[in-house]
Amino acid sequence: MERVMKLASQKAVVIFSLSSCCMCHTIKRLFCELGVNPAVYELDEDPRGREMEKALVRLLGRNPSVPVVFIGGKLVGSTDRVMALHLGGKLTPLLREAGALWL
Repeated sequence: MERVMKLASQKAVVIFSLSSCCMCHTIKRLFCELGVNPAVYELDEDPRGREMEKALVRLLGRNPSVPVVFIGGKLVGSTDRVMALHLGGKLTPLLREAGALWL
């Protein structure tokens, strides 16, 4: 858990993902299209990915654990939460507040 929280706080937007996950791809594309350059950690490509995935399951309380998004070092959640924020017009202000967007 400590490693996940440390990585999550190192950049304005952090996404924990699996390279083969279609929902992870969707979330990464959304942030890129919004003009955000997130730090992306592909758990299936990281030697400690399994350990981080288990920590994310504990943190979210559900499985599958990805994608998981942190904004400004705070847990936002998975696809459903990110999309709800986006569709509700609340994602962009959150990104600006975290310093991920300048406009």
